Amino acid sequence: MKQEQAKRLEEELVEEGLLTVEQIAQAQQEAARSGETLRQALSRLKLIEPGALADWLSRRLGIPRVELKSYLIDPKVLETVPEALSRKHRMIPLFKVGRTLTVATSDPLNLPGLDELRLRTGMAVEPVVATEGEILQALEECYGAKGRVEELVGDLTEEKLGLKQGEAPEAKRLEGIVSDPPLVRLVNLFLSDAIRNRASDVHLDPSQEQLKVRFRIDGILHESTALPKHLEPAVVSRIKILASLDIAERRKPQDGRFRIMMDGHEVDVRVSVMPAIDGEAVVLRLLDTTGIRIGLHELGMATEFLPKYQALLKRPWGILLVTGPTGSGKTTTLYASLASLNAAERNIITIEDPVEYRLAGIRQIPVNPTVGLTFATGLRSILRQDPDVIMVGEIRDRETAEIAIQAALTGHLVFSTLHTNDAPTAITRLLDMGIEPFLVASSLIGVAAQRLVRTICPDCKAPAPNPAPLPLPSKTLFHGKGCRKCGNSGYRGRLGIFELMAMDEEMGRLTIAKASTAGLREHAVQKGMRTLRDDGISKAADGVTTLDEVLRVTQEQ
Repeated sequence: MKQEQAKRLEEELVEEGLLTVEQIAQAQQEAARSGETLRQALSRLKLIEPGALADWLSRRLGIPRVELKSYLIDPKVLETVPEALSRKHRMIPLFKVGRTLTVATSDPLNLPGLDELRLRTGMAVEPVVATEGEILQALEECYGAKGRVEELVGDLTEEKLGLKQGEAPEAKRLEGIVSDPPLVRLVNLFLSDAIRNRASDVHLDPSQEQLKVRFRIDGILHESTALPKHLEPAVVSRIKILASLDIAERRKPQDGRFRIMMDGHEVDVRVSVMPAIDGEAVVLRLLDTTGIRIGLHELGMATEFLPKYQALLKRPWGILLVTGPTGSGKTTTLYASLASLNAAERNIITIEDPVEYRLAGIRQIPVNPTVGLTFATGLRSILRQDPDVIMVGEIRDRETAEIAIQAALTGHLVFSTLHTNDAPTAITRLLDMGIEPFLVASSLIGVAAQRLVRTICPDCKAPAPNPAPLPLPSKTLFHGKGCRKCGNSGYRGRLGIFELMAMDEEMGRLTIAKASTAGLREHAVQKGMRTLRDDGISKAADGVTTLDEVLRVTQEQ
């Protein structure tokens, strides 16, 4: 049946004018001679443009088309298929979901190859279509050098690369190195390790002797590996090429981005390159762009906190601020808030720098200073788009704050963030920007402050002693002893701790009177606000996190 289908496809290629009968016959003769499939022979002989053939097969067979250059393949997935088998059938395993293995091939009708993969792996095999050239390049990059860092570094000696430690290589030399398979494999390896270990950032830190690779996991930096100093320009140049940056420019900062695929997820990589005394420091921010799927109840909001916060979300107008330092989860909270309001009857628009996650049904606008699209100018334009709910990624200056306040006072619900240490300080910060106190008092409806604490690893969770200094309920505290699944840290994952300051008449009067932050906090606590530290201690008493972790991210008021 499949052979008949293959024959029909070949006839359709002729009927659609993509090939001639003579070209099909030529490819058949070459396939018989070389042992290739007909479609592999068509690609190698260049009788049809490879991309056109892959696109046509994808449409005709209803099989997804992939571009392998944007795929980051987990070395553990590669281990499911022997190298000889992958090379024999020119198929690359991309990712595994349950007992189903997805493989890329230029010939999805290569039934003997697919059947052999099923038998050897014991899994269901689903093909996706790539070009023959992409397959061959991926085979070389995946199997041309061994997967471990030490072995890859052994293939990237100073002599082989033509690089000398302490000497700045020419741009032309670097352009010839960046596509070297062992180098490509090395960069792919630490990127895949970072994603697999749930890292939010990858740091490449140059020193006089080496290039350190560190991962930020659950908010803490961990050293992953150290590369020889002579590899620094090659590794940095490889990342610059991926991010479309200038590899010849080493004197000024550069920012870029690229996207990769791993395990069926698209990961957006934001790149920042900064010249330092011992070389170029690189930070890569890893963001899963498949979308953020989290509800307010999953953020870690306490049972008494969530109803109060949801009540603010139901207000028809006003400004709701979320505060905290960089990396404290403010954007996630705002996205979860918008998702809870997302409905056909509401027009929700955001302006962000950058857009971190895509939200279906919500118009998201990225800041673009090069064309004059700032938070302030974008917010003015948004107001002409008939919005019901507006999210401003961050209030950074007086102009943005004033426009946001005017939007709130004219009947819009506005969300935004501020960089302050706690909720009461947000009012002081707005006044310091030059906003009139009566405008803050009349537009602000509430401020939520937050931090992220690491949660105890469930696989090595064990009772811990209850320390005397802190007044805690007579519950058993827990900690993580450390295991393989948490990298011996005792923690796996993070959760938010929160404090919520809702505005009332007295808070408005204190704001107009320019009361101190301490005075604002005292009133908020009297009205039932639980501080960040108190919320953290409560979560430690519930066995979610540890006291050490709470004390690390909060301070005594």
